[in-house]
Amino acid sequence: MATYKAEFLHHHYKHRLRPLSHYSMGWLPILAQIAKLAPRLINLVTQSPLAPLLKKAGGIAEERDIPRFAPQNFVSMWKRRRKPTAAAEPAPNGPVILWPDTFSNAFHPSLAKAAVAVLEDAGFEVRVPTQPVCCGLTWVSTGQLKVAKKVLSHTLDVLRDDIRAGVPVVGLEPSCTAVFRSDGVDLLPGDEDMRRLSLQTRILAELLTERAPDWTPPQMQVNAIVQTHCHQHAIMGTDPDKELMKSAGIDAEQLKSGCCGLAGNFGFEDGHYDVSRAAGERVLLPRVREADADTVVLADGFSCRTQVEQCDTGRTAMHLAELLASGVGRNGMDSVTKGKKRA
Repeated sequence: MATYKAEFLHHHYKHRLRPLSHYSMGWLPILAQIAKLAPRLINLVTQSPLAPLLKKAGGIAEERDIPRFAPQNFVSMWKRRRKPTAAAEPAPNGPVILWPDTFSNAFHPSLAKAAVAVLEDAGFEVRVPTQPVCCGLTWVSTGQLKVAKKVLSHTLDVLRDDIRAGVPVVGLEPSCTAVFRSDGVDLLPGDEDMRRLSLQTRILAELLTERAPDWTPPQMQVNAIVQTHCHQHAIMGTDPDKELMKSAGIDAEQLKSGCCGLAGNFGFEDGHYDVSRAAGERVLLPRVREADADTVVLADGFSCRTQVEQCDTGRTAMHLAELLASGVGRNGMDSVTKGKKRA
């Protein structure tokens, strides 16, 4: 359905003026690159009395809050990280590319930092692309496929050496991971590097269960309710997550809730709020509200976490990487965040 929608929008708006939301949300990765220059100032404006005008200008539902940019994005933190000494022993499980998707990088860098801690504890050498890269998701979802192809081709240029060397890529945002696993091959048919990237891309649980057989995850002994992102259901599946959570002592209830209701840009678009909220109120939101205070709400998708946080639940959902990192007991990015407010 997502592919049909993208193709329809691509053809429908070839010679038509697009909705405002296709620019405000379709071009989000570019806006995020600009926002990193002055995130606090931008947040001050988007959370000010000017917010209603900004939403109207961007085709955003008035009921929605504009997400805040982190004070510092993850890639900027990574660039400042203290490099290991030359005498350091090589990582037993080899290198892995941690994909800096727009959502983890610009809005929730804490979960990317948590992933570094987990991956390094599991014996991987973490690599992060430091120049602007993107999977093209927001352009795909708004049917701007020509732009998506150019963005994805640039990413392949940046990753080419590692891709051809067989280095796995781990994605934290399910929708972005799904682009590498599925949409990208459709967008760039016949491109061998895109095919390689598709085969080498993993979600965190897949990588840890497949490539770190000797690693013992931290024993959490917690209860959790899990909202699985739609793209993960459709493309990657949930078996690796279930296996990893079970081995970590996480008593997880997989919610039979379907879509959280936000559905990427859909739930943010003007006129869609009532449908978006109603979808969340079927199962997810009531279950979160009734959960015990010590029950963890897990949602790897940015959309799912945002829906939980913006729909009067009083709860904040977290990524599986963050929960595991709390058990690992160290932060893989401490060397660059000491003395700074955590994002």
